[in-house]
Amino acid sequence: MSEQGNVKGNIKSTGEGQSRPASEVRVWVNGQQVDPAAPSIAALDHGVTVGDGVFETCKIVDGVPFALERHARRLDRSMAGLGLPEADHAVIDAGIKAVLAGEPIAYGRLRYTVTGGAGPLGSDRIASPLTYIVSAGPQPPNPDTGKLVVVPWTRNEHGATAGLKTTSYAENVVALAFAKERGGVEALFANTAGNLCECTGSNVFVVVDGEILTPDLESGPLAGITRQLVIEWCREGGLTVREETLPMSILKQAQEVFITSSVKDVLAVHSVDDRPLHAGGPVTARAAEIFARLSRERPDP
Repeated sequence: MSEQGNVKGNIKSTGEGQSRPASEVRVWVNGQQVDPAAPSIAALDHGVTVGDGVFETCKIVDGVPFALERHARRLDRSMAGLGLPEADHAVIDAGIKAVLAGEPIAYGRLRYTVTGGAGPLGSDRIASPLTYIVSAGPQPPNPDTGKLVVVPWTRNEHGATAGLKTTSYAENVVALAFAKERGGVEALFANTAGNLCECTGSNVFVVVDGEILTPDLESGPLAGITRQLVIEWCREGGLTVREETLPMSILKQAQEVFITSSVKDVLAVHSVDDRPLHAGGPVTARAAEIFARLSRERPDP
C-alpha cells in the first residue's frame, strides 16, 4: 500500500456533486493509513448504525489546512452536545499530519470524524473507545456563482442536535438532491418558525440597503467557521453585519445573497428559486475580497 492508500479505478463521491478517484483521497483510521476503498470501520460502529458522531471539514490550500484551531474547538462543542467523551486532539493531529504528508494538495478538503465507537444495533450507547477517521483529497474548483433552492422541509431550531455538526446527514442529502434536480448548488431551509435558517452545508447572508444580514444562532443554523470569520472580518473592514431573526420574506427584499462554507468561502448567489439576483453586487464582492485576502494572511485565525 502506498503512503496515500492509492487504489486505481475506483471513484468516490466528494459530497459536492462531483466525484474524485479514490487514488486521490488519503485516509487514516485509528492510527493507520488505510486503503480508502477497503473496509476499515467496524460494522457495529455507532457512527455507522445510528450516525452517532461528529465531524469537521477544513479547506486545504497548498497543503495547509485553514482555521484548524477554530474547527477543533467546534468539534469539542459538538461532542459535548451529543454527550460523547472529549476527543483526543493529539490523535486527530496525528491523522491530519499523516494525510497531509507527501505531495501537497493544491486545493482540497480535509475532513476528520469522531464517532462513539462500537455500539449496539439500537440508539443506546455502550462504553467504547472513540473511532477516529481523517481524510484529505483534492476539491473541485467552486463555480463563480450559484442558485439556491428553497426546500419544503424545515430545520428544527429546538432539536437536540440543532447547531451541532453531526454525521447524521440524511436530511441534508435529501434536500441537496432536491435542489440539484432544480439547478441549485445548495438547498435553503426555513426553521419551524418560518424564519430563514441555513443551507445543507452552508450559511446564508442577505444584503438589504447595503447592510449584510444573517440568521442569528437562535434561528438554528450551524455556527459556521467561515460564517463567523466573514462577520468578524467584514466588520473589521468597515461593513455593517447584523445577526438577527430574519423572515423568509427577506429573500424577496434582498438586493444580494451569498453563502459561506469551509470549501465554498464566499459564494455569490445569482438566483433564489426563480428570482434572479445581482450576483456581482458590490457588497458581496467586497465581502469576498476581504475574506480571500485575510484568509491568505491568517491561515489559523
